[in-house]
Amino acid sequence: MIDYLIVGLGLAGIAFCERLEEHGKTFKVINDDSQTSSNIAGGLYNPVILKRFSLAWKAQEQLEMALPFYKSLEKKLGVYLDYKVPVLRIFASIEEQNLWFEAADKQKLQPYLSIKLVPNHNSCLKAPFGFGEVLHTGRLDTKKLVKAYSGYLSNKMKLHEETFNFKDLRIEANGISYRTINARRIVFATGFGLKSNPYFNYLPLNGTKGELLTIEAPLLREERVIKSSVFIIPIGNDLYRIGATYKWKDKNNEPTSEARKELLSKLETFLNCDYKVVNHVAGIRPTVADRRPLAGRHPKYEHLYILNGFGSRGVMIAPYASNYLYEFIENGIPIDPEMDISRYAKAYWDV
Repeated sequence: MIDYLIVGLGLAGIAFCERLEEHGKTFKVINDDSQTSSNIAGGLYNPVILKRFSLAWKAQEQLEMALPFYKSLEKKLGVYLDYKVPVLRIFASIEEQNLWFEAADKQKLQPYLSIKLVPNHNSCLKAPFGFGEVLHTGRLDTKKLVKAYSGYLSNKMKLHEETFNFKDLRIEANGISYRTINARRIVFATGFGLKSNPYFNYLPLNGTKGELLTIEAPLLREERVIKSSVFIIPIGNDLYRIGATYKWKDKNNEPTSEARKELLSKLETFLNCDYKVVNHVAGIRPTVADRRPLAGRHPKYEHLYILNGFGSRGVMIAPYASNYLYEFIENGIPIDPEMDISRYAKAYWDV
């Protein structure tokens, strides 16, 4: 019998696997790549919500855990993942500049908002009022991470690439069994796939479709992330990610012409050079009604756990939430109440 069976290998699954390896636990992973949000994510980590110049939930604690976590993964996997790039927010007016500097005076935001007005010297960008710079930001290559980690687990004979079938799951007195696998516990980290999970689908995971474009723009020559109504994220070789959209009703992974038009329309309000669209991808973010992660034990079955609901901030949240879940399971340390699924226990018993 192994210690854990993990279902799903996006950011949540990878982060929890790392906790298990750190502590010498035995585990296997089942993953079928049906959920693409980690693969197609822009990968930005940014502690500030730039729409209203406020600090993201638990941003400081998450960053303190995430940066060394991804550095250790780079060393372990032998790949470069963490690109330290500044994020510049285009100011639309003098009033926005003033709001930025007011926010930068707040104690919690001081470490993350530069008080220097950054002038625009790039003729390809329309930014007459300049930029504000967010500090301690970067881009994680999530697609490369998922690919490298999948290879790592495959080499150790820990990865089963198949679709999980709930009909084959048996809940027993001292753990669970799944086909030929016996484990003390099972952790579901399947992103939007939670909707088809009969044990946890009572949780209010809404899912938000996001679409990203990749453009080629040789004249842009920008190495910083630019944020206006959409992000421009440099990824090298004159290529830039443009995103993202937020759609609540459409729940498939297919790109749409409507999203393409929306992204390009917003892009052209501040981009002033020729470009060519070279790729268009879509995925469903695992978003929750209260915008907090989902971590914890099933209300009825003590061997079943979940790690999910990271929304668009999975890069920052995954190491933080996975650590909480591990400490809860192994050492009985309570999960942060804001992300503990016990907050939705009534919804389960009311079904």
